[in-house]
Amino acid sequence: MINTDTILASAKRTILSESESIAALVQYLDNDFVKTTEAIYNSKGRVVVTGIGKSAIIASKIVATLNSTGTPSLFLHASEAIHGDLGMVQPGDVVICISKSGNSPEIKVLAPLLKRYSNILIGMTANKDSFLAKQSDYVLHAHVETESCPNNLAPTNSTTAQLVLGDALAVCLMELREFKSEDFALYHPGGALGKKLLLRVGDMLDDINKPQVSPDCSIKKAIVEISEKRLGVTAVIDNEKIIGIITDGDIRRMLNDRDNIAGVTAADIMTKNPKTIKTTAMATEALNTMENFAITQLVVADDGVYKGILHLHDILKEGII
Repeated sequence: MINTDTILASAKRTILSESESIAALVQYLDNDFVKTTEAIYNSKGRVVVTGIGKSAIIASKIVATLNSTGTPSLFLHASEAIHGDLGMVQPGDVVICISKSGNSPEIKVLAPLLKRYSNILIGMTANKDSFLAKQSDYVLHAHVETESCPNNLAPTNSTTAQLVLGDALAVCLMELREFKSEDFALYHPGGALGKKLLLRVGDMLDDINKPQVSPDCSIKKAIVEISEKRLGVTAVIDNEKIIGIITDGDIRRMLNDRDNIAGVTAADIMTKNPKTIKTTAMATEALNTMENFAITQLVVADDGVYKGILHLHDILKEGII
């Protein structure tokens, strides 16, 4: 029978073991890490990251992180490299080769070949006395005392250490490049994250079916406009300029306050100086404005010229929140 306490104890040991290995990496950071960062920052080529086995999977993730944070990179599988893919490495590229032992047969064949164009070779290894370390221009010391595997065999702590060193390298490069959230958005245009960073009010606006009435129009016409456009509001426009809005709440309050609505015009019940936002504003800014003023619609206007109504549902539909 499975023992719950045993499972949880094993999971906790693994997490603690890996976290301790990561924390210990700090003491192995040296000038080679600095030189590696500088070499990549000053390179006119790409970063080629290679490895074999579990290290290859880590290499692929490091490439993804570098690419998404402004450092052009590509993944090269060590075993495929010696069977034709070595042509991916071009003059000016910086190569990072990942191997825990630094002595695997594929690495021994590959490491000298990676420098054929005088490429800078970075070795990421737990063994500074390994073949890879000795072939490398700089060494990123991914040292771990043991694996969290009970047999001290399956790559666990070691691959986590490699991953963390890759993240540290990517963050250092981001800071050197002064990589901002706007830059991040350009590399992540899809999904909720991209929309949150890139989507503007004008991108969501229906500028054809925009509710609007003139100041002197009848209340009946205003009600019809609100109902047809189904946004719960209509703008009151004079010479293309926004002068007020009428919401369905304004209509209800008017009916409660007045026994006779004959002769009442839009200008009589409109709310003057409504909250507005420009088409160039970020969608997140529009959302913040709605939350701050507890409203569900915003008038969109550029320099007072009416462009349409942005509804909270438009933002929700884009999946930003």
